Amino acid sequence: MPAFIDTARITVRSGNGGNGAVAFHREKYVAAGGPDGGDGGRGGNIVVVVDNHMSTLMDFRYKRKYTAENGADGGGKRCTGKDGADLVIKVPRGTVIRDGESREIIRDMSDDQPFVLARGGNGGWGNKHFATPTRQVPNFAKAGLPGQTRDVILELKLLADVGLVGFPNVGKSTLLSVVTKANPKIANYHFTTLYPNLGVVWVEEGVSFVMADIPGIIEGAADGAGLGHDFLRHIDRCRLLLHIVDASGSEGRDPIADFEAINEELKQYSPALASRKMLVVANKVDLLPDEGLLDKLRAHVEALGYPFYTMSAATHKGTRELMQTVAAELEALPPVTTYEPTYVEKPVLVDTSQPLNIIREEDTWIVEGPWLQRLMSNVNFGDYESRNWFDRQLRQSGLFDRLEEMGIRDGDIVSLYNLEFEYQR
Repeated sequence: MPAFIDTARITVRSGNGGNGAVAFHREKYVAAGGPDGGDGGRGGNIVVVVDNHMSTLMDFRYKRKYTAENGADGGGKRCTGKDGADLVIKVPRGTVIRDGESREIIRDMSDDQPFVLARGGNGGWGNKHFATPTRQVPNFAKAGLPGQTRDVILELKLLADVGLVGFPNVGKSTLLSVVTKANPKIANYHFTTLYPNLGVVWVEEGVSFVMADIPGIIEGAADGAGLGHDFLRHIDRCRLLLHIVDASGSEGRDPIADFEAINEELKQYSPALASRKMLVVANKVDLLPDEGLLDKLRAHVEALGYPFYTMSAATHKGTRELMQTVAAELEALPPVTTYEPTYVEKPVLVDTSQPLNIIREEDTWIVEGPWLQRLMSNVNFGDYESRNWFDRQLRQSGLFDRLEEMGIRDGDIVSLYNLEFEYQR
């Protein structure tokens, strides 16, 4: 049986942009053909998509690094380099992508929209961009910008309407097998279920829902005991919880104590989860040694405000009626939870003390350097605030002071990789 993997840490890197080309038009009988170096191609993106045929993150157990293709360099005759191919990463529906450092949510992959996790670097400009009436033979081009590198955590949270919770061996897997076409492992020992199972419950024409059997939770699960700590995350999204209790006490346990212990674990794991709509279901009523046990459990549960139902999953008694009740409850509940992004792109920290390389080509000042390249690859120049922040970074680095010392004049062109602007004091 393949392992059920529901968390993974991976590193992704988008492709670098290709370099611009330095080339000149050469053709018989055409004098002074001029520069015709093409631009570099854009680096490939890292794109995440949902694959409905995947149910675990097993594919990420051994492969941890994903790199997109670099853009090709530009060529002569104004030929633009080929864009790097995007790298598509497939994940199961319900996968939450978190930042590897802060663990904040970047994206919840619950819909069918592809998500660009890392954008490829822009290609550098060829020398055709730098021709002017006074500079007709530009012997320079621009390097492509590097791609983004990100460390992320993938966390699978199953998309199910109903979650079955309860101690091991109380009949959760049996119920799932009776009301759906799922085939979970069923046996008379604890922790038979080692990973969550999903099944679709069909109630009537046009009425169905998804139910998840969560591996048995025990006391201390929220602190890591048993299997519950690993799989409690899979009921985070559930709209409704079915708390299954062994009413017969067939294993010598007190049903009321079991009920309270599971509720306490849910509360410790997530107060929001503990307050989720819950139906309490007494199972194994066909094995009751004394009807008084059932009455005692019913009185305790209903006194706490929970609806109480009875069934025998093994004999199918009450299961059909229970599923009809669940379907009716779901109609009044909000849809399955999706998580809004909480991650905010942080400003890039660069060591601006490293000197930049400045080359003067007549009235154009070409500025290059590792930290400037990294800075520009992470700035959204379509955003006004981002442009202002970028301008402040340049001023604080002393770049403009150095340009003035070298003799730059108002109206001269400052060229920073694939960005040009007129200098004004």
